[in-house]
Amino acid sequence: MLKKYLIAPGPTPVPEKVLLEMTKPVIHHRTSEFSATFEKVANGLKKVFSTEQDVLMLAGSGTAAMEAAVVNTLNPGDNVLVINAGKFGQRWRDICKTYGILVSTIDMDWGKAAKPEEIEQFLKANPDTKAVLLQGSETSTTVYHPVEEIAKVVRKNENTLLIVDGITSIGVHDTKFDEWGIDIAITGSQKAFMLPPGLSLICLSKKAWNFVEKSTIPRYYLDLRKELKSQKQATTAYTPALTLINGLAVVLEMFEEEGLENVYKRHAVNGEATRAAVKAMGFKLLAETPSNAATGFYLPEDIDGGKLVKFMREKVGITYAGGQDHLKGRIVRISHLGYHDAFDTITAISGLEMGLRKFGVDIKLGSGIAAAEEILQNYIGE
Repeated sequence: MLKKYLIAPGPTPVPEKVLLEMTKPVIHHRTSEFSATFEKVANGLKKVFSTEQDVLMLAGSGTAAMEAAVVNTLNPGDNVLVINAGKFGQRWRDICKTYGILVSTIDMDWGKAAKPEEIEQFLKANPDTKAVLLQGSETSTTVYHPVEEIAKVVRKNENTLLIVDGITSIGVHDTKFDEWGIDIAITGSQKAFMLPPGLSLICLSKKAWNFVEKSTIPRYYLDLRKELKSQKQATTAYTPALTLINGLAVVLEMFEEEGLENVYKRHAVNGEATRAAVKAMGFKLLAETPSNAATGFYLPEDIDGGKLVKFMREKVGITYAGGQDHLKGRIVRISHLGYHDAFDTITAISGLEMGLRKFGVDIKLGSGIAAAEEILQNYIGE
């Protein structure tokens, strides 16, 4: 028997009670029954985003919400700044260029975090910048960017939006949309929200909605004006990801039961334990300011990370993530995201120790586990 453990930063495991909810018979989406669920979910999402604004639900992966953020607020020829610090920073750049938007970038080594002072300097030199686009947590590098500090810089500019890809940060790190002054934040179902892929979420500030009225980029399915009008009536403009929204209702109940502050603490503690374990095993972390969603670390130069990850998935049953682009084969990324507790971390670290030993790495078994347990022992049972 090979029991499977999904410990990659998306998709993440789905709780049993959520799976059971999604197996119930499908109902029609234009009914009062579904509208009642939809309204409940919409109100719950506001709590997670810490906002009074509407959080719109779109049938599509997180990239759909990324594209919606661009096509609803910007125009061809607009100047924007993209923080290019990983694979998904590149995605912001590529989406903008697709629509004729003029992109400047702050290019950073993978593993480095954005610096608010550099963004401030750029905006002073380029006051016509219409948007700053970045990740909250850059999944490819496991970096957490200082969103709150960057928001303080950007909100000084009345004509500049702050657009944040929070796909692996919302629900992991406390993200205060209204208080910080974020203008657009997006996320996806398959990360902290503990659902299968296919549902994306997007929230716009009043300032961003003013930009929507001035945008001339053609859009049909991703027209957020249509969605706002429909979703204020507890429905969607087009066929919703009905089963996922039903599952999301249960996820939000789980968040409420655990308490959002404990959700964030759980991610923080498991992140701290994983980082301590990796360092105790003698490895260097990839991120200078690590995210609590996942931990990335460099492998010894003589180890093929792709082969290690494949072996662990196919022969051991543990799915980690490898590196992307120039980091392919050089790093491993371990998730502590979503439906993940202390003993998932123990499984992840113990499996890693044994797998690396199989690949000839001289590791003292239990060294990483001991470091993780020193942190986790004060957390379990609380």
